[in-house]
Amino acid sequence: MENCTTVTEFILVGFRDHPKLEIPFFIIFLVLYITTLVGNSCMITIINADPLLHTPMYYFLRNLSFLDFCYSSAIAPKALVNFLEKKNTISYEGCVVQLMLFTIFVTTECVLLAVMAYDRFVAICYPLLYPIKMSKTSCHHLVAASYTCGCANGVIQTAASFHLRFCNHSKINHFYCDIPAVMKAAVTDTYINEVVMFSLCSVVVPISTGVIFTSYAYILSTILKMHSTDGRQKAFSTCASHITAVVIFYGTAFFIYAQPAAISSPSQSKIVSVFYTLVIPMLNPLIYSLRNKDVKQALKRTLGKRRFVSIS
Repeated sequence: MENCTTVTEFILVGFRDHPKLEIPFFIIFLVLYITTLVGNSCMITIINADPLLHTPMYYFLRNLSFLDFCYSSAIAPKALVNFLEKKNTISYEGCVVQLMLFTIFVTTECVLLAVMAYDRFVAICYPLLYPIKMSKTSCHHLVAASYTCGCANGVIQTAASFHLRFCNHSKINHFYCDIPAVMKAAVTDTYINEVVMFSLCSVVVPISTGVIFTSYAYILSTILKMHSTDGRQKAFSTCASHITAVVIFYGTAFFIYAQPAAISSPSQSKIVSVFYTLVIPMLNPLIYSLRNKDVKQALKRTLGKRRFVSIS
């Protein structure tokens, strides 16, 4: 029992059950992570550099890119190192920090996506009131509320997870310290932790999705009442990217955290987690830039300015 009271590190099993795939996995992870860093950094830079993008919608999008940058960075660097090392370990403190940061950023993004849906609802359904309802102060408050929810969930989930008892060299059957995998590694009963996890998911996810569905129900009703075809197309185009991001994000999150199967099927959870931790943060900048004329034009203007400066 001494080894269970002085835990110093965990063993991250990762994909060690497929040793021949470790190098291919390393390459895939590296490419996805670099693309994520470049894509989200470019999105933040473009929004900051172009005054025409200093609007509530792009303020929220800039925060979304920041969150994608952060929560992928909480996972990918350690995973990449472990692919190359024979000893696949993470310190107890490192595991605590990783789990907390990941939970904070993911929960914040979950709430922020609901805020972005509300922003589109006000813009399309109440365009005359939009400057008042979505003032700079209101936007700051909404983003602060998103981070507050993320921090609250992160602290509670981390405290509950590491209140459990572990033995030294406990194996976490994952490539990072995720809540279900950490619970599975514990040597004590995890029933209360499962209740806490599902309860918090049952608060954050339904409220966020409720705001999203309600917002888009009103948006759809307003769009269908529009007489102008151009107006309908413009309204649909401003919402299409967000809807795509919401479906991908919430669908994957539900699979991992809102089902008991996520705890009982580690191999399934690991595969989906690759998509969740690396693919989604990489896709978001592409989703919002490829389908967005404003971002494309801002990129052209930014590149044009740089060329002009370099010529001068």
